[in-house]
Amino acid sequence: MTDKPANYSAICDQIMKMDPKIRFVGIINNKGRLVEGGMKEGVPTLSSPKEDEMIFMELLLRIKMRQEFDAQLGKVKFALALREKILEMSFQIDNHVLFVVSEPDEGLTLPKKISQIISGYV
Repeated sequence: MTDKPANYSAICDQIMKMDPKIRFVGIINNKGRLVEGGMKEGVPTLSSPKEDEMIFMELLLRIKMRQEFDAQLGKVKFALALREKILEMSFQIDNHVLFVVSEPDEGLTLPKKISQIISGYV
């Protein structure tokens, strides 16, 4: 049995191509492991593979903690963190997480565009 639906690859490809600012697109499973996607070719990484692993696990933990309030507040559509060097965005898809990292996007237009892409697949 596969760990990912066939459309995760298409989602990652479409998002990676939608904007030159995007550095990373990946699908993270419920164990905090990357199961699809990765860094854009030719773009230098800002973290080591071990640090990436910790980032994915921490991301999953934050998402699980937010779910504690879904009944009262509704489900989270996406979450983002605007850092000095990057913009991190996470979107829940089924029991996986779409994690997207881009150059800082001061207008914050990317999350809305990504939400539209995801809605075409799920």
